[in-house]
Amino acid sequence: MAKNIILILTLSSIVSLCAFAPSEKRPQYRLRTVVIDAGHGGKDPGAIGKKVKEKEIALKVALELGKNIKRNFPDVKVFYTRTTDRFVELQERAAIANRNRADLFISIHCNANREKSIYGTETYTMGLHTSEGNLDVAKRENSAILLEDNHEKTYGGYDPDSPMGHILFANYQSAYLENSLRFASHVETQFARRAGRRSRGVKQAGFIVLWKTTMPSALVEIGYLSNADEEKYLRTEEGQKNIASAIYRGFKAYKGDMETAD
Repeated sequence: MAKNIILILTLSSIVSLCAFAPSEKRPQYRLRTVVIDAGHGGKDPGAIGKKVKEKEIALKVALELGKNIKRNFPDVKVFYTRTTDRFVELQERAAIANRNRADLFISIHCNANREKSIYGTETYTMGLHTSEGNLDVAKRENSAILLEDNHEKTYGGYDPDSPMGHILFANYQSAYLENSLRFASHVETQFARRAGRRSRGVKQAGFIVLWKTTMPSALVEIGYLSNADEEKYLRTEEGQKNIASAIYRGFKAYKGDMETAD
């Protein structure tokens, strides 16, 4: 009987010690890989201003952004969907991010509007468009699929001019929406503070380039080429560096958030 009591007390002590022992810490999250996508390219010029094309500005800003990340975070791997003026299908851009197991996908674009007075930056995540303006942007960016071979088969008969098609796409990326919005918010904050740009805010719409990415993703519209003053700014090396610096600082803030979160 005494032996049983001693055994019970011993087991109770072990259980108590285990209960109060410090738990093993989970490995801390590290943002290790980012894929930067320069919108359009090659036979797809994107938006066209009076003196410059979207594909040209997007590439310069994308490369500058990657340079900033590499310089300040040498442990982060940076991949590009393109580094030259070449056409890359929208599905392949997402595939590049997925193959490289990216922790973040950033797609760089320039905007345009029939109303020439509109200017400013906008950062989009995948989601349901809440205004005709958001839908128009998605339609314009998604129309690049019409330049792809067999696009009807590739995208299941998706029509970039159909509002219903965009609504169906909005259901994707929900698993990463919170962090996508977090990154987008940091970028727009830095556009206003760092680059002194007019931020038009964080928005959502159905973008094919974000559709199949399996990580937080955002499409950054860095300004309107249809606005003469903004086009002039985006054409300059200073403007491109300021824009890239703002996106980099948004990336830096997002990385800090993610790596300090419990």
